[in-house]
Amino acid sequence: MILSKMIINNFRKFGRSSETENVIAFHKGLNALIGENNAGKSAIIDAIKLVLQTQSCEYIRITDDDFHIGSNNVQASEFSIDCVFEEFADNEAKNFIEWLTFEKDDDGNVVYRLTLHFRAWRENKRIYTELKAGSEDNGINMDAKARELLKCVYLRPLRDAAKEMRSGRNSRISQILYSHPVFKDKEGDNDLVVALKRANEDIGKYFEEKDGKQILDSIRHSLQEFSDESEAVDVGFKTSEIKLRAILESLSLMSSEVQPGLGVHNLLFIAAELLLLREEDSGSLKLALIEELEAHLHPQAQLRLMNYLQNEYDSSGVQVIISTHSPILASKINIKNTILIKDAKAYDLNPANTALDKGDYLFLQRFLDSTKSNFFFAKGVIMVEGDAENILLPILADILDCNLEKHGVSLVKVGHTGFFRYSRIFIRNDQGTIGVPVSIVTDNDIEPNVRNENVNERKDETKAKISSIEEKYNLGSIRAFVAPKWTLEYTIAMSRLRELLYKSILEAQKIQNSEKYALTNEKISDVNKAVDQKRAEWDGKEPCVVAYQIYHDTLLKNNISKAIVAQCLASNLRWAITDTGRDALTEDAKFDLELYRTHICEEQKLKLKKIIENDDYIKYLVNAIKHAAGKE
Repeated sequence: MILSKMIINNFRKFGRSSETENVIAFHKGLNALIGENNAGKSAIIDAIKLVLQTQSCEYIRITDDDFHIGSNNVQASEFSIDCVFEEFADNEAKNFIEWLTFEKDDDGNVVYRLTLHFRAWRENKRIYTELKAGSEDNGINMDAKARELLKCVYLRPLRDAAKEMRSGRNSRISQILYSHPVFKDKEGDNDLVVALKRANEDIGKYFEEKDGKQILDSIRHSLQEFSDESEAVDVGFKTSEIKLRAILESLSLMSSEVQPGLGVHNLLFIAAELLLLREEDSGSLKLALIEELEAHLHPQAQLRLMNYLQNEYDSSGVQVIISTHSPILASKINIKNTILIKDAKAYDLNPANTALDKGDYLFLQRFLDSTKSNFFFAKGVIMVEGDAENILLPILADILDCNLEKHGVSLVKVGHTGFFRYSRIFIRNDQGTIGVPVSIVTDNDIEPNVRNENVNERKDETKAKISSIEEKYNLGSIRAFVAPKWTLEYTIAMSRLRELLYKSILEAQKIQNSEKYALTNEKISDVNKAVDQKRAEWDGKEPCVVAYQIYHDTLLKNNISKAIVAQCLASNLRWAITDTGRDALTEDAKFDLELYRTHICEEQKLKLKKIIENDDYIKYLVNAIKHAAGKE
């Protein structure tokens, strides 16, 4: 059996919707809850724990904070959590027969379903709970045995795995071993018990007949001297009680490595917990909850663990529900196993639920690396085609007071124009959206026709191409922002940032032709003189003619790297808002400003911000940033 569905109402971030219930759908094998902080991932894990309880018998206390506070600042007086279990094997169904409901599938086979209804309410400053099973109207209480069989395995975040695997009374490792089929119902005839009996006999002989005799005799003599004569007291040495549970409590699971790190302990702990789930044959629930799977694990260990969980458990009867903040794990998890949590809503990303085609999923699985998968954790997303936009947009966002990190915006370089293969992961199959604003920044790629200094801008074709791109991508919270002219660089060459771009192209050319990726003040001075000379030549020429000379004749013909140009332009923009007088830096430092503790000149920044915001050519970049940041 598996936990197939959970419905949460008025629990923490999950309110009660008048339109749809707060439904989280699960499937067999691995289920990965991903999303930004405070989205509701931990609330889902805790809701499962509240209803099922855990095998490690952790105390789970309900407090006032668990009751949802609505937008009107009114706190709910009760909350409910319903858990639905399906896909029962016969040996599992027999344990819950009086609480099951029965239906027939399309093939006429009987389908079992178990529904648990958990409710908590506040009354007279106290909190009360109840758990019933069966139909919603006629549910009945479950007995202790049935509830025991529904307990789940839980691995808490920031767990002290070394402590969990140590010996001790009622230690977790002893609980796991004692519940394993190897030790179940074998209290007296287990080989460990026999081995310990032999060990105790040998230890007894050592203290009765060999070197240890003088120690034991001394203790016996002292005990006899200060004991009552009527008391027949004798003592002896043993390793532990000769009972299976006591033996297991004396064991520790340890690595052969000397002083192993937290990551090794964590892997040991996970392996031990999963051992019990795989070997369990009593018809109980096989469900593991793991919060922050990546805790204490370096990237390669994370990837190996994720590979193992997907390969071993996708087709097994064991169900694993993990939560993670790791883009590395998100890039490795099969998308069909992913549940995106956004604003206390759960969005299953399997192919049946999104607007992506099957081929798009195969594409995503191949190309969704850790840099692209960070959009699963973002409040907003900007998708760009190449390096230039990827380098330039962050500094533009800073100038516009829309810092991408502060606004939770992920910048994703797709590397091609197939944006729909990424963006429509945020669109549901019913054309609804997840609510993440996505900006797609792309070129229109309509090259103007140029003869001498006569330029045909092909305005009608450009307008039609932009409309076509917007029609293709615009859907819900996804919007395309298209360069109004040919490409990003050509468009900037038409704008009021023209001189800064030309300067950046010349600087990039010198950097590209140098053995060292750096510029001296002398070379920068030469570039500034060349820009001053060109400024005079541009006077009286059409902007599109000048833009073509800058982009086509200077950048493209000289095969200058667009990425280096973008780096230089970003550095020049940063330099333009730096308080150079206060920081006492010469211009050659502009490429390494991150190494210095610089200060922003607010007056210069405001001036540049107004130039960028009011420029019709680069306004599409401004709008893309503001859309993703939620500041339109």
